Amino acid sequence: MSWRVLLTDRAWPDSSIEQRELAAVGAELIEAPDGSESTLTRLAVDVDAIMTCWAPVTEAVVRAAVKCRHIARLGIGLDNIAVSVATERRIRVTNVPDYCVEEVADHAIALLLAYARKVAFFHQRTKAGEYRLQAGGPLRRLRGSVLGIVGLGRIGRAVAERARAFGFEVIAWTRSGNDHGSGVRLVELPELLRLSDFVSLHVPLTAETQHLLNRESLSLLKPTAFVVNTSRGGLIDHSALWEALQAGRIAGAALDVFDPEPPDLTQPMFRDERVIVTPHTAFVSVESLQELRVRAARQVAATLTGGHPENVVNPQVDDNR
Repeated sequence: MSWRVLLTDRAWPDSSIEQRELAAVGAELIEAPDGSESTLTRLAVDVDAIMTCWAPVTEAVVRAAVKCRHIARLGIGLDNIAVSVATERRIRVTNVPDYCVEEVADHAIALLLAYARKVAFFHQRTKAGEYRLQAGGPLRRLRGSVLGIVGLGRIGRAVAERARAFGFEVIAWTRSGNDHGSGVRLVELPELLRLSDFVSLHVPLTAETQHLLNRESLSLLKPTAFVVNTSRGGLIDHSALWEALQAGRIAGAALDVFDPEPPDLTQPMFRDERVIVTPHTAFVSVESLQELRVRAARQVAATLTGGHPENVVNPQVDDNR
């Protein structure tokens, strides 16, 4: 038997790993030429499964996929998939929630250090021909500084572990109120924002967390505070962030994720020395991408061959299988 699997988009040079894993069960991989809704809707009609990285698998795409049995997210977050519609249509949805925990935690700490030790600032100035220590202003000791972690899932806990090694006092806010045995002191979000010298975001993007950092919440931060976002761009109202930076109500930010992606890099915020920008690279390593691609493809293969894949996020679809 031969199945067809649609790959909507990818953040790596080729699809050889996905092709290999799916070919092992007799499935053919079809790559979309672009990630537009019209293109995906057209191609989804005749496929048995969908694999997606960042392209929106909208309600229209899911409803068009009349043969589809599985939608696999090549990543952690599910905000680009119409999960409720997939569930209604009894389509399994999976993700790989633990494939890049180390990488994202490392990247968040790297961004924090790049600001705190003014590595990014001095790098830019030195490359421009200015060799002057005094240009950077005062540097503060990290030990004893307060790091507020917003969201204490796998990545948030990994960031806390790393931060403690540097001597940070770590506090966190999580909707569940569960510290997962980490021993991190939990506080309410407004208190976290008021107390923190650094804030690192590690929550999924949902209707409740959209623009979690907005004019009102940003106003609670110290003027010396620095924000790191390696989670989802929509967690921050970028207009409000830029206003706060211009008014001196916040010291700076490091952004690896944006809304939309890619961002318009001609905007003045992205040219400001107080803002560190990386192109959604936190999840990337040779090892993490290998793991992600193999596991997602094997999830699809399991469904196609009558098995049960790991990390089904809507298990209710299996109740009457």
